[in-house]
Amino acid sequence: MKITVTGSLGNVAKPLAESLIAKGHDVTIVSSSTDRKQDIENLGAKAAVGSVNDVAFLTNAFTGADAVFVMTPPNLGGINVVANTTEAGKKLAQAIKDSGVKRVVMLSSIGADKPSGNGPIAGLHNIENMYNEISGVNFTFVRAGFFYYNFFNDIPLIKNAGITGANYAADIKMAMVHPRDIAAVVTEEITDLNSTNKIRYAISDIRTPQEVAAVLGSAIGKPELPWVQFTDEQLIEGMTQAGLPLDIAEMYTDMGRGLGNGHIQEHFNTTDGKATGKIKLEEFAKEFALKF
Repeated sequence: MKITVTGSLGNVAKPLAESLIAKGHDVTIVSSSTDRKQDIENLGAKAAVGSVNDVAFLTNAFTGADAVFVMTPPNLGGINVVANTTEAGKKLAQAIKDSGVKRVVMLSSIGADKPSGNGPIAGLHNIENMYNEISGVNFTFVRAGFFYYNFFNDIPLIKNAGITGANYAADIKMAMVHPRDIAAVVTEEITDLNSTNKIRYAISDIRTPQEVAAVLGSAIGKPELPWVQFTDEQLIEGMTQAGLPLDIAEMYTDMGRGLGNGHIQEHFNTTDGKATGKIKLEEFAKEFALKF
């Protein structure tokens, strides 16, 4: 198959491309960086270098493909992130329509069924709705769990204060995922041209924050590492002091509230509820220890 992958050589796109190339598919990787061109070609893929804000460029990259993997860029400014994400989705949607591609897999998120109360995920909700209005294209929305890699952001807190935490309790159930498990799900979906529109969850493990603290703490030689539930105000203060823009800090605080009250996990818990990925928390902890 001819498959176009957006996301350059990111945490999901790179293992996805490697998987598809290993299976003999003809892969084109979309990147905004000319510096990535050689690395992309070294993988055995073609490079399509241009701006993801350029509908004509995206349309050209998608034209002739049997299937396309779409994701919005992870860094969309320090303000108006939901609006910026939605606008990026509009450009991708237009390129999908203009290119005539018939099979598309989108990287979405757990909680994307909700229009609000989910922080940055609200932008993905808007994009799913946009794509649902496109006729003649079979979509799979791969709703990923909470990325394990988000815990890397807690390393300074662990080093400086000897704690980890967020604005949700230590005993909630968190559906988490490793990017390689997302790539495995997308590989299955994108090569299935007979699929009809559907939602599929990509979840590696379901654990409590208390278990996260214990497992990651043990991996770094701090087995008593506590999980501390912060107030919203404490979380915002900590993030802004660390240099995050206020808009971003408030957005992630909103997402934390959504995790804490079960709002974000509700659809997953009632329709799926299973962790089918291979990379469990204990395996990710080895990566965490290396990063630490």
